[in-house]
Amino acid sequence: MRQCLGGFVFWASAGTLLVAGGACQKPTPGPVASIGTPAPVAPAQPNTLSASESADGWKLLFDGQTLAGWHPYGKAGAAVTEWKVEGEGNERVLAWTTKGADLTSDDDYANFELSLDWKISEGGNSGVFFHVTEDHKFPWETGPEMQILDDERHGDGKNPKTSAGANYALDPPVDKTLNPVGQWNTARLIVNGDLVEHWLNGKKVVSYTLWNDAWKAQVAASKFKGMPDYGVRKTGRIVLQDHGNFVWFRNIKIRPL
Repeated sequence: MRQCLGGFVFWASAGTLLVAGGACQKPTPGPVASIGTPAPVAPAQPNTLSASESADGWKLLFDGQTLAGWHPYGKAGAAVTEWKVEGEGNERVLAWTTKGADLTSDDDYANFELSLDWKISEGGNSGVFFHVTEDHKFPWETGPEMQILDDERHGDGKNPKTSAGANYALDPPVDKTLNPVGQWNTARLIVNGDLVEHWLNGKKVVSYTLWNDAWKAQVAASKFKGMPDYGVRKTGRIVLQDHGNFVWFRNIKIRPL
């Protein structure tokens, strides 16, 4: 156990803790995704790309130094004040600090693999949205969400469809391994055409198909039924949710497919 940022931090994947030479290290992610590529081989330092990742077309969405490439939702070009970079040296993380803005990528992505580590605060809630367009008040009016949650303490954890790793309010995760508050979880979101997969700590936990009749019926029977633009976009932005709770991210990287 080592005290790093904002409490005791474990660099963990699939429940495995590694500490070497006084520095926290993350093991290589899990198996091959069925609609993506093998999980990226993690470099020696957080928030960097390995040579193989660079060769395979991965790019960082968080450089470990700045908030370059991000803006507050609905305010393209504006400075971000609600999120900040915390930590020192190679242990910098992207952190939510105060309520007021969902963090939105400057670029749009249609087909992609997104990989990131997240850590949630006690009782906390956040999420990762995709195919978001900034023509509505909230990102969840257009983009589906991969849920981030403290399942043990937050009320949404009682419902599998709103628990960590879920396609929020629609598809529950199956056979997931969730590391608790104070530990990092490694997530992958793969979108390739109409096929979507959520991965959590090396396991595929959710898969679904966008835009077909089953999807439309599922949305029509959900809390999104009054949102005609929900889940219909074929490209859009990546959004990290401001839900009013402390949440931390690192190793945010993406590969267009």
